[in-house]
Amino acid sequence: MKKSNVIKVKIFIAILTICVVAIGCLGLVACDKTKDDGKLSIVCTIFPEYDWTKQILGDEAKNVDLTLLLDDGVDLHSYQPSVEDIAKISTCDLFIYVGGESDEWVDKALENATNKDMKVINLLEVLGEKVKNEETVEGMEGEHEHEHEEEHEEEHEEEKDEHVWLSLKNASILCDKIAFDLKALDSKNAEKYDKNLAEYKSNLSELDGEYASAVKNAKYNTLVFGDRFPFRYLVDDYNLKYYAAFVGCSAETEASFETIAFLAGKVDELSLPAICTIEGAKHEIAKTVKDNTKTKDQKIVTFDSMQSTTSQDIANGETYLSAMRGNLNSLKTALGE
Repeated sequence: MKKSNVIKVKIFIAILTICVVAIGCLGLVACDKTKDDGKLSIVCTIFPEYDWTKQILGDEAKNVDLTLLLDDGVDLHSYQPSVEDIAKISTCDLFIYVGGESDEWVDKALENATNKDMKVINLLEVLGEKVKNEETVEGMEGEHEHEHEEEHEEEHEEEKDEHVWLSLKNASILCDKIAFDLKALDSKNAEKYDKNLAEYKSNLSELDGEYASAVKNAKYNTLVFGDRFPFRYLVDDYNLKYYAAFVGCSAETEASFETIAFLAGKVDELSLPAICTIEGAKHEIAKTVKDNTKTKDQKIVTFDSMQSTTSQDIANGETYLSAMRGNLNSLKTALGE
């Protein structure tokens, strides 16, 4: 994380501490009303966690107070919880979060939570050794190498790649943990949760098989992203190669001429049919890469990292599986399948 971002995080955590203490002093009267209705209260930071939980709950979801914090399209890496968000977390029965560097605010929120019996799921902790470090591949820009040489002193410890949900295999493991904690909190519906979990994991496995088949039958095995790259877990699952402008957690939006030229050269060298980008972007870098290739006839395909999913998207029927199926279609196009 860049030094300027570290400073911002520290300032925010200090402000957050004051807010949390203030909430505690007020007794969280508003939140007690939610607890008094007898419903199980679950708070999720990102959409995949929310949807996995919803699928495992099944019909019981209507009897649960299930909250998605990042529901307005804000990116995980720039999210800052409101006082209301902290209040929801403070009294919930189950809190699910990613656990990476973007979630540094969570420790303070949990430390001051009023529900000391709360169950907490940290995705990175659940996955353990399956968690990967962010990697910088050939041609990829760093975070302003020219800024503050003293930053290098702070960067000896590699940053974890937070985007673990973009692996269907990881999703299956994480759903097991969610179901386990749901059954502990609501044992009378344990049989329902087991049934829903089994059905959902079967759907995950089926889609995983479709990915493997698509890669096996594809003409190419390399992706070029004219964007940041949060899909390392996905490509590693199927032994794909990739090149990209920036790492997954990068805040950069403008690529250097050298990066553009490198990516365009790779597209030409490998005769790739498409240049990839992620949701929510204007795709300017991908378009510039395309304009610098020899043929200038590549398709630009969009992958969904599920970091900008809104409540309206959910109301319109968006699910984790539908997003990953959309990514499969993009992958087929990019690999010439």
